[in-house]
Amino acid sequence: MEEIVLLHVDETHVRAYQALRTTWAEVGHQKQVPSYGHYPHVSISGAVDVQQGDVLFHRASSANAETSLDFLRLLKEKYSDRFIVLVLDNTRIHHANMVQTFLQSEEGDAFHFIFLPPYSPHLNPIERLWK
Repeated sequence: MEEIVLLHVDETHVRAYQALRTTWAEVGHQKQVPSYGHYPHVSISGAVDVQQGDVLFHRASSANAETSLDFLRLLKEKYSDRFIVLVLDNTRIHHANMVQTFLQSEEGDAFHFIFLPPYSPHLNPIERLWK
């Protein structure tokens, strides 16, 4: 019988700016906050095995189908002797044609995706790491 690993997966983005949520301003004067629109950032894909406490991260310049495949290959390398069940959200990159083609290939036979309902980050334990 093949051993199974259950991983909760998500992506996040780290940007080199702070979001201004509240500030003080003199009554009657609108606070001006300059914004230039181009901030360095990095995208991070992560997986957590809540039973074992293992966490795996993959850093990329963006989150897209190609970087998602890179992350799947990284997971397959780490868990080469197991069947990998991924719990993940319904973002477009998880449904992209490139990802679906991968899953239908021999290389993708090691994976099974379980999609969470829309707007349910509270059901994904890795969200706690992003906070």
